Amino acid sequence: MSGTKSTMTVGGRLHDLLLGEADVAAQFGASTQLQMMLDVEAELAEAEASVGVVPESCVAPIRAAARADLYDLAVIAAEMAHGGIPAVPVVRHLTRRVAQTDPVAARYVHWGATSQDIMDTGLVLQLRTSVPTVCAHLATASAAAAELARRYADTPMIGRTWVQQATPITFGLKAAGWLDALIRVRARLHAALDEALVLQFGGATGTLASLGTDGPAVAAALAERLGLRIADTPWHAHRDRLAQLACALGVASGTLGKIARDLGLLAQTEVSEAWEQPVDGRGASSTMPHKRNPVGASVALAAASRAPGLVATVLGAMVHEHERGLGAWQAEWDALPDLVVMSAAGGQALAGALGGLVVDPERMRENADATGGLALAESVAMALAPALGKAEAHACVEAACRRARQERRPLADVLADDPLVTQHLDGSEIDRCLTPEHYLGAARVFIDRVLGRYAERGR
Repeated sequence: MSGTKSTMTVGGRLHDLLLGEADVAAQFGASTQLQMMLDVEAELAEAEASVGVVPESCVAPIRAAARADLYDLAVIAAEMAHGGIPAVPVVRHLTRRVAQTDPVAARYVHWGATSQDIMDTGLVLQLRTSVPTVCAHLATASAAAAELARRYADTPMIGRTWVQQATPITFGLKAAGWLDALIRVRARLHAALDEALVLQFGGATGTLASLGTDGPAVAAALAERLGLRIADTPWHAHRDRLAQLACALGVASGTLGKIARDLGLLAQTEVSEAWEQPVDGRGASSTMPHKRNPVGASVALAAASRAPGLVATVLGAMVHEHERGLGAWQAEWDALPDLVVMSAAGGQALAGALGGLVVDPERMRENADATGGLALAESVAMALAPALGKAEAHACVEAACRRARQERRPLADVLADDPLVTQHLDGSEIDRCLTPEHYLGAARVFIDRVLGRYAERGR
């Protein structure tokens, strides 16, 4: 596979193999798109023959001609640009190819279908092949996050709110939060994909009138052959299933981006608590030999930045006129495939970053201690609250924090000089309040809860 990827590009740009995933992009390439449409045409002929709509003898010639490698993609693309609908030149060339061997069979190519039937069903087949790769990357990322949650369940680090130090957490809890979100988005994506795997077959305006009374039977036979569900009504102008899938992909990309943002911040030089596994040549700077850039996080963040616009395009394209729309359908043609490709790239990059993450517990402890105990001020205030009341305890400790900053002294020393504090807490109690391990609350409970759910259903 490495040999294939070294020569393959996603869309002809130098960065395509970084910000896209070649294997997934290939599922939306011209050759695959054409093959999916031809597959639908071949199965349509067989489905119609099975219910007596077309002669059985036409099936083999149509199937033999339904091979993408028999056609000139450049010619079809040029004709499509002129004609406006990809299925039109596809049907024309397929018919001509069949006619070369069986003129009678050629009469039955595309029998009773409309262009959108072939294109939409072909797209559904492409989604069935490609979206599971995104799900697989989410599964890999989940496994890596689960391992981090288990390994560092009791490793204290500073929690951060508004990008400033807050109260302590554990790195295991942070990883469990990642895992919890990944489990949810993966389940949603599976469900959205399953919902979208529906045959599109309605003919010109969704009545299948061209097939007389045999339309429903043909649709059922075609759905069975393609391994798709049959819709209660054709959905030419009702794009909710595809929009739901786009939203699920967007939320998945956003979740990957949130985790990637965390990784990028943890890898900052001034923080340096966790970073992506160093690999020769990866993350290097063109001028600074010391740099170790978080490349995986950057790819996932790029995907998260692109996703909202693509999702918005698909949502905007839901507004179709009457039975078949004008322009909105065409807006989906690139937006949805691009969304799948870049979601796969973000998932792959984030999974790799988590799987090789280097964690420095000592640095985490250093950062937690960097403020001289200020990050544990809430712990002291809560210890004083039963005696002083919440508001007075908070004010007392807040004043001590101001003195500690102004005098550049450890908070423990300032508290030890305050008679109001020492009236209720002795030195050992103050020290205990200012120890991160003693102010982790239900962190372990939450970690175990997520790991338990992952063990039950996350895999």
